Amino acid sequence: MGLMKESKVATACLVIIVIFLSGFVLRLAKPVLFPFFLAVLISFILLPIIDFFTRLKIPRFVAIIVLLLVTFAGLYLLGVLFFTTGKAFAAEVPVYGENILQTIDALQQRFNFTPLDLDTINWEEQVNLNRMGGLLVSSLGPFLSFISKLFLVFIFLVFILAGRGKTRIKIEKSLETNNARKMNVIIENIDAQVQKYLGIKTVVSFLTGIFVTVTLLLFGLDFAIFFGFLTFILNYIPNIGSFIATTFPVTIALLQFDSLWPAVWILVILTVIQQSMGNFVEPRLMGTGLGLSPLVVLFFLFFWGWLWGIPGMIMAVPVAAIIKIVCDNIPELRVVAALMSNN
Repeated sequence: MGLMKESKVATACLVIIVIFLSGFVLRLAKPVLFPFFLAVLISFILLPIIDFFTRLKIPRFVAIIVLLLVTFAGLYLLGVLFFTTGKAFAAEVPVYGENILQTIDALQQRFNFTPLDLDTINWEEQVNLNRMGGLLVSSLGPFLSFISKLFLVFIFLVFILAGRGKTRIKIEKSLETNNARKMNVIIENIDAQVQKYLGIKTVVSFLTGIFVTVTLLLFGLDFAIFFGFLTFILNYIPNIGSFIATTFPVTIALLQFDSLWPAVWILVILTVIQQSMGNFVEPRLMGTGLGLSPLVVLFFLFFWGWLWGIPGMIMAVPVAAIIKIVCDNIPELRVVAALMSNN
């Protein structure tokens, strides 16, 4: 009896040590593992497109090369967008400061507030543009460091997409017929469900970003394209992401325009877009959906945010969804999927 207790304690301690070491390794190996994980997620999004091209009699290697080049160019342009937006925002800070002064003066005259001596503030002196630009650029460090290793993502994608379909053959060679058939069915189900989830999530997030961009352009808001892209990325984070994606353009609207009404209308319209896409369009496209527990979502957000910062938080929910899909398809792990479920 004593030996059994000691064995359980030893096992528990071993599990804790393994979890701790895994987190430590993931944190240290971020420069390599983050591009790899992102390449895996991108591959799941690209595979249905490649399969569609092959059904159109386009050679598979041609479809892979074209999509890889488009993905590489798209990620590079997004990095340029982040960098130029940070510099442009730093240049607009004095203008926003003057708008704040005018808004405060208008409120003072309307509500008879005690006058504030803000007219003497020299915004160009108070805000060091070079320092502000450096701060904004340094805050984009995780994304820009990924852009600097874009070639690594490209290499991972090449091998992942080129190795597509070889897993079945390897399993058939290494296992008995019945076991190989069962294993291939499980892998195909996991592959199909992950592709469906990431594909639908990406399409819905893309459409949401397009609607947000068009809305902000119609209002003449600064950095409209950047905020549209930010909406697309943050929509991978349930609830919290949409809130953050709405807060930024509304804040800029308050700084940019002389009246409060543009900010109010932007808030209303963006909220309607986010709620419509998130609560009506996406669930109908997903069908039954994954039903991840909010507690699981929060845990993954905090855990991956601690590991890899903002990029980790963006990848957190897709990673949780993939883990749940895998556990759903493996009988021995269905209890884990049940614990992760919202049902």
